[in-house]
Amino acid sequence: MDRRKRLATAVIHIILGAAASAGEFIRVDEDDSAARLQTAVTRYEKGDESVELIGAVHIADKAYYQALTARFASYDALLFEMIGGEKYANHQKPEIDPAPGEKEKSLSGLHKIYDMIAAFLKLTGQTGSIDYTTKNFVHADLTNAEFNQMQTDRGESLIGFALKAGKLDPEAPNQPDPAKLLKAILSGSSNLVKLEIVHTLGRGDDQIAAFAGESVIITDRNSRCLEVMNKELAAGHKNLGIFYGAAHFTDMEKRLLELGFKRTKQEWLTAWDIPKPVEKPPVDLEKAS
Repeated sequence: MDRRKRLATAVIHIILGAAASAGEFIRVDEDDSAARLQTAVTRYEKGDESVELIGAVHIADKAYYQALTARFASYDALLFEMIGGEKYANHQKPEIDPAPGEKEKSLSGLHKIYDMIAAFLKLTGQTGSIDYTTKNFVHADLTNAEFNQMQTDRGESLIGFALKAGKLDPEAPNQPDPAKLLKAILSGSSNLVKLEIVHTLGRGDDQIAAFAGESVIITDRNSRCLEVMNKELAAGHKNLGIFYGAAHFTDMEKRLLELGFKRTKQEWLTAWDIPKPVEKPPVDLEKAS
């Protein structure tokens, strides 16, 4: 796979928050009529305590976020990922943006990219669809300053990390075909574009090795999330939801099992429902004449 193709794949992963996710937590369900990108809701129990890992996709169908919003209301506390999301700690929308020096370096500009891609694909953005001021929402991620400092200390970058995943299996199937993807883009059909990239997002078992070992993006943020989880459980909240990108869940599940939780249930939510074009029957030239 050449560098341009790896970079394109990496950018797709970054935008949609599904990079290197394990196959157990994100998948493509497909038949002759449609392809569906789905994320898992996986339940773990220990005694009278329960935790559900809820996979996140950064842009998706409006119905997906509506289903999530209804589900979130059932938890004692809903722990959410958002670098810099501590600004919602008082459950009110922040009146001003963080000072320029506090804004995340590696993530600056991504929200504009989300908006552009979402508009082109006729999808909805996560941050505009989820109300993070909801009373039971609890920030369970790094602050901007922590994230930037940790990445500096580890010598990491978001693009570099995603490119590492793109290099793992250069001959793997389900990479976007550049010619077909360009043709779909030029057609102006959002569904054709989604059909070209959905399998890249849905595969993950052959990329999970990219996240082996310690990293800020996965393991350090997971450590923070579980610190918050333990505080919420200690406070008497027995029914928790964790709303994070599916890429985090292989490591997070391992940690939950080490804490004595057992996986008890898994269900799937459809993030993208992509109808396939109906093929027209071939024209019988003899009858036509």
